[in-house]
Amino acid sequence: MPPPDRAAALAAAEAIGVPLDDGQADRLLAYLDLLQRWNATYNLTAVRDPAAMWLQHVVDCMAAVPTVRRHLQARSMARRPRILDVGSGGGLPGIVWAVLMPEVDITCVDTVGKKAAFIRQAAGQLRLPNLQARHARVEALTDAPFDLITSRAFSSLPDFTRLTRHALAEGGGWVAMKGKPPADELTELGWPAGMFHVEPLQVPGLDAERCLVWLKSDPPSPASHPVR
Repeated sequence: MPPPDRAAALAAAEAIGVPLDDGQADRLLAYLDLLQRWNATYNLTAVRDPAAMWLQHVVDCMAAVPTVRRHLQARSMARRPRILDVGSGGGLPGIVWAVLMPEVDITCVDTVGKKAAFIRQAAGQLRLPNLQARHARVEALTDAPFDLITSRAFSSLPDFTRLTRHALAEGGGWVAMKGKPPADELTELGWPAGMFHVEPLQVPGLDAERCLVWLKSDPPSPASHPVR
């Protein structure tokens, strides 16, 4: 597979249905280059090949943008929406979403200092004023509440919702990026079917199952469904 270029970025965006201009395409490619360079020293991802990084990480995160954008627009907020990316690692999906959704403020939190430092470097180098990084445990985060909390490789759904509930704005929700639908995690979560839904995610060029798990912000009381 050849390394990605601007034409590949624009083609992927068109297949997904994401508006992408030349400047955004160049930022995504610059992010990929930055990720490769830092990865050599800091091991941000186990994927080493640039073309595989592009498809498995960047395009994978791009594919979620249309539905995330629709979700935020449906909230009809008078202010800028706020997203929290938990356990962001190398900035996935936070950096990709910050490039594609400049109208949204995105905060990436990670417990590993070098990963938070990478995200800060990316925010400056890619000129993303809507992107911030926090080096902290998410349960200790004291930022203003977020309209949407996401994770890509953070934890199980029960732990994800339990550890981040305090950071969620009223009426907000969670979206977890997963591979196959996590039936066992949803069973462990114990919420009624009306409190979540699993949305299949099509990633152009990727022959692997992907989905988004959407969770509403008003779950049953702990007395009814204790966290195990």
